[in-house]
Amino acid sequence: MSVDADKMASKGSNWETVRVVIHALILALIVRVFLFQPFNIPSGSMIPTLLVGDYLFVSKYSYGYSRYSFPFGLNLFSGRVWAAEPERGDVVVFKLPSDNDTDYIKRVIGLPGDEIQMIQGVLHINGKAVDKVKVEDFVMPGFGRENRHFTRYMETLPNGVSYPVLDLVNEGVGDNTDVYKVPEGHFFMMGDNRDNSTDSRFLSEVGFVPFENLVGKAQVIFFSIDEDSSFWQVWRWPTDVRWNRIFKSVN
Repeated sequence: MSVDADKMASKGSNWETVRVVIHALILALIVRVFLFQPFNIPSGSMIPTLLVGDYLFVSKYSYGYSRYSFPFGLNLFSGRVWAAEPERGDVVVFKLPSDNDTDYIKRVIGLPGDEIQMIQGVLHINGKAVDKVKVEDFVMPGFGRENRHFTRYMETLPNGVSYPVLDLVNEGVGDNTDVYKVPEGHFFMMGDNRDNSTDSRFLSEVGFVPFENLVGKAQVIFFSIDEDSSFWQVWRWPTDVRWNRIFKSVN
């Protein structure tokens, strides 16, 4: 009885291909669960730091792991393991406390025990005003040929972290608030686009974010495309990709 060597070789080659694909999928799953997860920015709440159409990598290991580090929020354990608290000023992805499912991205402003308040658009932490200096306007392309100009400031937190914020309107709904006392085990988050951000200032919608709800720290933008385009529209890349934002660190 003879054996067709070509068929044997073909079967071996097919099995080797399947093995490579399986190994690649396992490696991708490990990277996504334990190291880096991609996210895209669908709203303008973090402008000018992050723009609609930015795609970024979030490090899952920065703050340790909780149930929300895993797909579908698998409840394998409570709390966090290998926990490390975020620093003030970190840009963080977290699960919205009201449903523990929706992903939000904001900046850490208040740590456990802090008192946070907005007074006439100026951030106050533990009774002291945060340094806020007006800089050049932030410019975004508008409809037609006209650009849109937005007032931009640089805020500097008590730990020295500086970042830009936008002020779209005077006396906005979140410009004057009560004092928020951040509970233990929670954090106070705010968007950099202060008049267009649903964040911890609005207790019924976001409020204080439990440490367990943190998914990871935003690290780097790996792709960016105009908000009127989509990642899959490859034919629009030459004109719509924001090439100057690719591989830009998130600070």
